[in-house]
Amino acid sequence: MVTKPNFYSVIIGTELLNGRRKDAHFAFLNEQLIKRGWTHKASFVIEDDTTLMENIYNLVKADENSVMFSYGGIGATPDDYTREVAAKVFRDGKMEYNQQAKELILNQFADEAYPHRIQMANLPINAKLLKNIVNNVAGFYLDDRFFFTPGFPSMSQSMVIEALDKHYNKNEQIKYRKTLTAFCSENDLITLMKNIPNGVELSSLPKIKGDKREVVLSLSSIYKELLDKQFQVFINFCEENSIDYIFKDTNQIIN
Repeated sequence: MVTKPNFYSVIIGTELLNGRRKDAHFAFLNEQLIKRGWTHKASFVIEDDTTLMENIYNLVKADENSVMFSYGGIGATPDDYTREVAAKVFRDGKMEYNQQAKELILNQFADEAYPHRIQMANLPINAKLLKNIVNNVAGFYLDDRFFFTPGFPSMSQSMVIEALDKHYNKNEQIKYRKTLTAFCSENDLITLMKNIPNGVELSSLPKIKGDKREVVLSLSSIYKELLDKQFQVFINFCEENSIDYIFKDTNQIIN
């Protein structure tokens, strides 16, 4: 388990990109992460292309703090590549018939498990299973970090909850946020933004209402004193330059 995880989602499905279906995975995972005090590092929606899948998985793997949820491609049809690509990237290509996954498939489908459905039990070596509440064909995960679920939300959502509850239930590190709305151009504040120190995260959202401009600044940090000091820099600038401003949640705890 990763102690300071960076969360990634990889949503595989050409049908999402060509508009035949709409994605429901990102919103659900994002909601579950935020509820637990986590946030997404990145999310990818990609087509069923083995080279692209391999490149994305390798990118995620290169982050030593990565935790990934991958959706789709673990079935038994010819375009279900995820199990093999996952094995190639995370297990040097080594796969095995997971005995528990095999038993679940046989119990569910009996003789109809052969010759195709049984292939869904052929997983990267040393995989652990995620429960499928719909048809008992398990999802799987590797190293308590890389989780692979079906493309169907009815199956994947319970797997996401299972994985998070077991391995990443709550971010115990307290993070503070302060929000400032300044009634000026974003350009007026860029110099200050450039001087924000490491340890403070910034997001800036400019708005235009008719001929009036405003910018919403959100600063967050696990270091409360550093955050307070940096936030005061923006307050002082606004007061010194007669810029109207409002702020709220001066000590909001994010999680």
